[in-house]
Amino acid sequence: METTDSRYQAYIAILKEELVPAMGCTEPIAIAYAAAKAREILGTQPERVAIEVSRNIIKNVKSVVVPNTGNLRGIEASAAAGITIGKANKVLEVISVVDDAGRKQIEDFLNSKEIKVSESNSDLTFDLTVTVFSGNSQASVQISHYHTNIVLIKKNGTLIYTNQDCNEIETIKLTDRTMMNVRDILDFAASVDVEELEPLLQTQIDYNMAIATEGLKNDWGANIGSVLIDSWGDDIKVRAKALAAAASDARMGGCNLPVMIVSGSGNQGITASVPVIEYAREIDSDKETLLRALIVANLVTIHQKTGLGRLSAYCGAVSAGCGAGAGIAWLHGGRFEEVAHTIVNALATVSGIICDGAKPSCAAKIAASVDAGILGFLMFENGQQFYGGDGIVTKGVENTINNIGRLGRDGMKETDKEIIRIMLGE
Repeated sequence: METTDSRYQAYIAILKEELVPAMGCTEPIAIAYAAAKAREILGTQPERVAIEVSRNIIKNVKSVVVPNTGNLRGIEASAAAGITIGKANKVLEVISVVDDAGRKQIEDFLNSKEIKVSESNSDLTFDLTVTVFSGNSQASVQISHYHTNIVLIKKNGTLIYTNQDCNEIETIKLTDRTMMNVRDILDFAASVDVEELEPLLQTQIDYNMAIATEGLKNDWGANIGSVLIDSWGDDIKVRAKALAAAASDARMGGCNLPVMIVSGSGNQGITASVPVIEYAREIDSDKETLLRALIVANLVTIHQKTGLGRLSAYCGAVSAGCGAGAGIAWLHGGRFEEVAHTIVNALATVSGIICDGAKPSCAAKIAASVDAGILGFLMFENGQQFYGGDGIVTKGVENTINNIGRLGRDGMKETDKEIIRIMLGE
């Protein structure tokens, strides 16, 4: 792919938009970011707070630990952390610097101020508004569509900023992803000047492997990574999924180490990258091959997620596990045929996993998804594959990816609603 090709520049832009650092689960951190921004606009410590969130935000914040808060969970804790100690200019690392005094501020705010949470009237899957009040003054910040997309800022009824769009898939500000396809992704990965993306990808390697190592070393979440290693040994196929699971163990447990996210999710960023990095170490791949394999893994993940949307009943780890399988195939010299079959084989195996919010069991779902990605590659290496007509598999990788988008985006809408009703005890 030539550097002058519009697709080349689009893929560069997509990677730079999607691979961003974040600390903690991205939904609570988005609330903390909005709250920190609202407090900044208000100009003083608020006396009370009103938060409106879509039901999918409720689902993804309910059960996960907010980092740097002393193991607090939930929407109120996320907002309190953003208001009291958050730095809005750090965006998804908004609460990355907190000491014991800061944690005491969060606790005192929660105990002394009114924080009211209500369901948003918006039809958007991803929508949240934080409004802070002090005397006769108030300030509101609304984030919609994706985690950093501030669409509205108001102070005392006066509109300060607006950037609204109601399209759920082709969100504003982001580069158009509808042109993505597996063949182009591989062409781009083979031809791109990796030096242009190396700082971004090196940060992904450093951040995501650091939290994976922490997850195995200490007691986090359900310790899925440790269970896998202790039960099944140190084989590369086990280690690749165990490290990815361990990173999620730590992240869902409130570890304050940052990760590089993909498609708005730290767990997806971990799942797409950690197995590829570990496989590269095992087979002694050179640095350039690893970087190109990570480009494949990240873009294949993003491509699948484009048709699904940011939040749905379809577990995003599945997309990332398939992306990891694609990256592993690339490391072993696979190109279009090998990568395409790896993706289809993996999707045929685990595409029914549901998303029921961020919590410790995400690590187990990651392990299963990475396992499917590895199996998808090994199947093709051994001359085996799933064929068009096998369930939701259709001839051609793009057709199967489109089927998955349709399943998660349209077919699982009612499933998503029922999951949320179950989680809220309705």
